[in-house]
Amino acid sequence: MVYKMKLAEISEIELDDDSFRPSNLAFTKLHGNGNDFILIDETRQELVSEAAKRRFATRCCRRSFGIGADGVLFLGSSARADLGMRLFQPDGSEAEMCGNGIRCLAKYAWDTGYVGQSFDVETLAGIIPVQVREMDSCFWAKVDMGVPKFDRPSIPACGSGEFIMEQLDDLQISAVNTGVPHAVIFVEDLEFAIEEIATLIRHSSVFPEGVNVNFAKIGQPFEIRTFERGVEGETFSCGTGAVASASVAHRLDLVGDEVLV
Repeated sequence: MVYKMKLAEISEIELDDDSFRPSNLAFTKLHGNGNDFILIDETRQELVSEAAKRRFATRCCRRSFGIGADGVLFLGSSARADLGMRLFQPDGSEAEMCGNGIRCLAKYAWDTGYVGQSFDVETLAGIIPVQVREMDSCFWAKVDMGVPKFDRPSIPACGSGEFIMEQLDDLQISAVNTGVPHAVIFVEDLEFAIEEIATLIRHSSVFPEGVNVNFAKIGQPFEIRTFERGVEGETFSCGTGAVASASVAHRLDLVGDEVLV
């Protein structure tokens, strides 16, 4: 996990209006397994106004003309937990939860002395317990991702009952909510261009709020590729996608109780 602090001139990323408090905005760039984020610390004051957060994310996440990231994490205070986390994605949408994002937030919170080894983070998906430690010069974060939800209303997906191995066009798809909605398709070979198929599933009317799309290959290790809703493309890693794929595989008795993804 790479971690560093920079200062950005607001004008350099074309954010020249009064929605942004300081003339220089401090941010931290972090990544978890290549899934990278811009973190804005708003624990003491709001730095980017509520009205501007979506536009801020779309501009800052651009790889060529912004800072470049898979999303912007806003770290704030919480009346229900030790910290609050909000994630705005490159398309401006707000995601309920992000596994790698909360690990990055945990790293920042630990380094700044905001938290001890155990703490809770409030997200749109609920209160997430986190445990952290440093060992052999490495930072470790253990995140309680909660119970996967397979029922269609919780995903959400159209219809009733669980969404397990359903036929959608020529594909057999399962879906689950692990903080955000995920579709999982098992394949024998991951070496193919996933974008066209993933885009069709991501925008399928079966999923009224859209869906992240995972292609999974059973093996040692268990392998996945994830096309993320909101990023609108493949990311290097996806924590909720890893949990979703492993959960579906376990539900289908394809893996045991412990899975290395």
